[in-house]
Amino acid sequence: MKTSAVIFAVISVMSLGWAGGCTMGPKYERPKVEAPKSFGELPKSTNDQPSPAVQNEPIATWWRSFGDPELDRLIAEALKTNYNILIAASRVREARFQRSIIAADLFPNVDADGGYMLARGSKNVTVPLGSAGGGGGGSSGGASGTSPGKSARAKMAANADPPGQGGGGGSGGASSAASSSQAGASPFENQVSPFGKGGLPGATTSLYQVGFDSTWELDVFGGTRKRLEAAAYDISAAVEGLHDVRVSLISELARDYLELRGTQERLAVARQNLSAQNETLRLTQSMMKSGLRSKLDATRAAAEAATIAATIPPLEANVRQMIHEISILVSRDPTALSEELAVEKPLPPIPPEVPVGLPSALIRRRPDIRRSERQIASATALIGSAKADLFPKFGLTTSVGLDSTAAHTLFQGQSGYFLASPTVVWRVFDAGRILSNIRLQQANQQEDIYQYRNAILVALKEVEDALAAYGAEQSRRLSLAEAFKQDQEALRIATDQYKRGLISYLEVLDAQRSLFSAKSELAQSDQSVAVDVVSLYKALGGGWNE
Repeated sequence: MKTSAVIFAVISVMSLGWAGGCTMGPKYERPKVEAPKSFGELPKSTNDQPSPAVQNEPIATWWRSFGDPELDRLIAEALKTNYNILIAASRVREARFQRSIIAADLFPNVDADGGYMLARGSKNVTVPLGSAGGGGGGSSGGASGTSPGKSARAKMAANADPPGQGGGGGSGGASSAASSSQAGASPFENQVSPFGKGGLPGATTSLYQVGFDSTWELDVFGGTRKRLEAAAYDISAAVEGLHDVRVSLISELARDYLELRGTQERLAVARQNLSAQNETLRLTQSMMKSGLRSKLDATRAAAEAATIAATIPPLEANVRQMIHEISILVSRDPTALSEELAVEKPLPPIPPEVPVGLPSALIRRRPDIRRSERQIASATALIGSAKADLFPKFGLTTSVGLDSTAAHTLFQGQSGYFLASPTVVWRVFDAGRILSNIRLQQANQQEDIYQYRNAILVALKEVEDALAAYGAEQSRRLSLAEAFKQDQEALRIATDQYKRGLISYLEVLDAQRSLFSAKSELAQSDQSVAVDVVSLYKALGGGWNE
């Protein structure tokens, strides 16, 4: 009765300590960073900018601003089927399952088991006087005392210990021996027993047993709860990783699609130039036959036509490569979209404006920065888990069940047994391992802080670079448009003067080359502006809803 009261008191104190126990380690606070008030590369004046960048907050579905239904459909399909998206989603599930595994450590482990053993001792063994095996509680009681739990039964099944050592001492010895046998580290696991491996000399013993074994380590100082907290932060980091993959996928697909349409447009320009040059070649050859022009003019016209024709095959190959890339992004065979995307369509119009928001909002919006911040929180929680190892660990082992040497008496009340064993383990000396682990976790936290601050700087740089490229390409496009306009007029004048014999064909050829080059470069600039818009939105972290 006194023993039961003591056990109950110990369990109560341990339970109260677990319920209201303190947790170790620092309290997490988001690192403070100072962001610029605005982006330095924002254009100060938008009078000469057809697609200005403004400080409004960017929209999540930014690709819809191009007004291209086919681009919208491809992105919607990619978000469902792309393997990188599916891999990132699997990592989120893995993080959630990992948290569930850690959460299970807060609760007791309970095993149900049952078994039967038959043992017979050798008659040629003489029991020494004063041995611990005589009488006791009989074979039934001895067997019961020997095997109160699962570990003792494992030992008896291996015939490494006699079934009738009597009293509670046999129970503890059997459990200890079984534990050592399972670990494979005891040098005495095969030692000779004075009773022989079959038990009492000449005695045949049967043992039936069913029961429940429970072990529970109480999280008094919050080590497990801190690991659980870190696992929750890891889930958030995995979710932000999914968002980051989503942003990259949308940006890559939009860029490939715009490059495809831009290349098709440049290909159309090259074919138009080739058609115009072939017409000039036919005119020159006709005039040569009439004696109005020399063979040199016809030869130069033929060379120019061949030069323009040579630019077409690389553009055609580039178109096919873009189609292959887009097909892979939607998880299809490389040529699956060839028939659909080979139909030439113009480059979608550039959005009237690109909202970029403020640098402070960028820090909250970019998923890679958010993921880095969650990793700091996880590392902070692991410091607390490491510090909890400095304090004692409290555990509780219980075992309840039924023992009997006869099957028909197994489920009677007198066959019941129980064991309750509160334990305290304190690692008072471990050669500095715990302190080194604490310092390791602190170093990991500091590393994550540095990575977080670096991620912010990289993000700001990417936005500034994208704004600079976007603004510069718009200015370049304005100049190319003006050059194209002037080259058109120059070619008209040169052609008119050539027909009247005022200039040589070489001057007409130079005017044609200048016009064809300006037209091709203007198409290339249109494509570059569109791609720069995509790069800017990617740098801004757009493409997902919070």
